[in-house]
Amino acid sequence: MAEEQKKSHILAIGAHAGDMELCAGCVIAKYVQEGHKATMLHLTPGEKGHPRLTPDEYAKQKIEEAHKFGEIVGCDVKFLNYKDAEIPVNDEIKYQVADVIREVKPDIIITHWKNSMHKDHMNTHYIVQDAHFYAALKNIERPLPNHFARKMYFTDNWEDADDFVPEVFIDIPDAAFETWVKGLTQYALGRGETGFPYLDYYSALKVVRGAPVYMKRAEAFGVPRGAHNKRLQMFE
Repeated sequence: MAEEQKKSHILAIGAHAGDMELCAGCVIAKYVQEGHKATMLHLTPGEKGHPRLTPDEYAKQKIEEAHKFGEIVGCDVKFLNYKDAEIPVNDEIKYQVADVIREVKPDIIITHWKNSMHKDHMNTHYIVQDAHFYAALKNIERPLPNHFARKMYFTDNWEDADDFVPEVFIDIPDAAFETWVKGLTQYALGRGETGFPYLDYYSALKVVRGAPVYMKRAEAFGVPRGAHNKRLQMFE
């Protein structure tokens, strides 16, 4: 009998609730359905993007939406206490993210690509890079022991397209895609209420990314320079 596959943990870190759901939500649904674990860490609710609700109203709504998505997909959801469009780049937030990495002990981290029209996405990329480093160093004393996440991936986001190279293509089964749609439509942005057709765009993008690698749908990711690329599975 073949040895049972080791169960792994994905930590997806986004600037705003909704970011990682759009770009990595299908992969998270796929691997949770295969028995792996996943956690989403949102640095802000992303509360300043609704055409009618105040930031306070939309923050409350988006936090609720994020937890509904997590319940449907089967992942844990965490928030830091920062404001949309105001994410700083300093050691305080880097250590907070490092503490979450040490807490959940992921095998894989997914976050934003470094070049973006949205400064929160760009800042999050650099925060996560240093947090990954800080979390791994045994001689940095924090409440929890060190942990090294062995792989990192960058998401395929229309706002982060400058110099983004898709190198890892993950096949998305129908069941994972359908779960993702159900989860995403818990969000106002997934229902088309915030102005941009997010569900249509990212559904189509998964078809576009899948076609060149002979998949019905795929989510594509970038990798750090020098990393092994062209992987078809994350856990290999």
